Order: sequence, then C-alpha cells, then structure tokens
Amino acid sequence: MRPMLLALFSLVLAVPATSQQSSDVRAYLGFDRNDYPGDVALPILRKSFSFAGYWLGPPPGAKSNSWSGKRELLRSLGFGFLVLYSGPQSSELQQKWSEEHVFNNLKSRMSSAGRKGASDARQAAEAARKEGFPSHTVIFLDIEEGGRLPAVYHAYLRAWVDQLAHAGYRAGVYCSGMPVDEGGGITIITADDIRNNIAKRELAYWVFNDACPPSPGCAIPQNPPLPSASGVPYATVWQFAQSPRRKQYTARCAATYFADGNCHSPSDNAHTWFLDMNSADSADPSHGR
Repeated sequence: MRPMLLALFSLVLAVPATSQQSSDVRAYLGFDRNDYPGDVALPILRKSFSFAGYWLGPPPGAKSNSWSGKRELLRSLGFGFLVLYSGPQSSELQQKWSEEHVFNNLKSRMSSAGRKGASDARQAAEAARKEGFPSHTVIFLDIEEGGRLPAVYHAYLRAWVDQLAHAGYRAGVYCSGMPVDEGGGITIITADDIRNNIAKRELAYWVFNDACPPSPGCAIPQNPPLPSASGVPYATVWQFAQSPRRKQYTARCAATYFADGNCHSPSDNAHTWFLDMNSADSADPSHGR
C-alpha cells in the first residue's frame, strides 16, 4: 500500500512542473515585406513586432534592395532579424541548363546546380558581412514555389548549406509548409521534401502556410501561434498571413484582413505599410543582432 501511495504522491507533484514548463513556451510576432517601409515606420511597427525580415539582395522580381544599410537602425530600435536571400526558381535553372548543350545529362546538371548554390552562398555571406551581421547569423534562402523540388534544386541546396557553413554562417530556408496533392492519394510538403533530401545537414525552416485553419488570419493575436502549429512541427518560424490575402486559402478568416485585403500594424492608422505576418520561437530568429 505504501509504495502505491508514494507513486501516486510523486505523480501529483510532477503535474504542476509539467504545466509550468508548457506555460513557459511562447512565440514572438514579426513582419516581413519586400520593400523597406521607411525610417519613420520603424518605431510604429516596433510597437507590435519583435523582429523584421531583412533582405541581403534584391527580393524576387526586383532589381534593387531597399533594405541595404538599415541593419543598425533596426537593431538600435530592438528589432530581431529574419535574414533573407532570394533563391532561384526551378524553371529558371532548368531553362538555363537546357540552353547550355554541354549539360546534357543529370550528373552534369547536378554539378552545375552545386556550383550555383555555392556561388549564391558566397554572395549571401559577403552581403551579410557588409551589412554587419555576425558570423552565426542564419540566412534563409527564399524558395517561392511549392510542392516537390527537382533533384537539381536539392543539389543546389546542399551546396548552399555547405558553403554558408564554410563562410561561418548558418543556413535556413523559407519554403512552403502547405500540402500539395500529387495524385493517387499522395501529398507532399516542400519543407518535408527538403528535409528528406538535405542529407543530415543542419537547416532552419521558415515555412509559409496561410490557409485558415491552421492560420488565425492576419489579426494580431495577444499570444502568437507557435511555429509548430503551422503543420510543420520542426519549423522555427511560421509565416501565417500574407498581403494581399490569397482568397483560395483564407475564406474562413477573411474578416481578420483589412478592407484592402492586406495585413497592417494596429499602430498604422493610415494603413500605409502592408505586411506579411510571422511567428517565431525567438525574438531574433536569425540570431542577427
């Protein structure tokens, strides 16, 4: 009888400790956008956000980078960072290789992809040093496409990770966390596809999934959702809302978006700066301070 009572007593004591550990887990709110919002915007945005996306080069479709030279101002205001570098589209790379007749087999295409990944990583590391980011900073490669990536893209990514590590930086990916139907009852999530092909390399995952649910929409929650609630349990950052909203995914949370279809900071009364919304397990997800 006594051993049973002792075991029961031990179990009761253990419950509050577990509850306390769970209550300590929290997420931090951040924003990202392709265009720098301007110096005047930063103190206003800081009222709502702990971190900001920061491009090291031109965002997708752009020829210049308006974030260049702004790291110290953001840091002085207390912002953490999500450091970004634009990655290639699979279609761009495949088209380039199809035009170069010397790359006429998979082995040579994989080798070319590796060289491209290493070259882009060197440029990203050089830009990070120029901006003043410390050597341990995580640089997220922006991958806009969803679904399963071709083998050449995985070769590119492995070289990207290895070269960044050689340069003293850490690698991450911004990628889809949304399931894509491949037919025959098979679905694939880009983040899972990358994880299955990265060959045990260390990689941080920033996933986008703006579908409601699991996304709460673009209303700023008092307690931001944990990145693991995105549907990708190993994600460290979750982009849970995009501007403008994608209607095919957000019908059930449409009321949380503003009339213009975008997300805005509560302190932005004029709705000047539309934003993408993120949660992270750190106030400085790239450790770029």
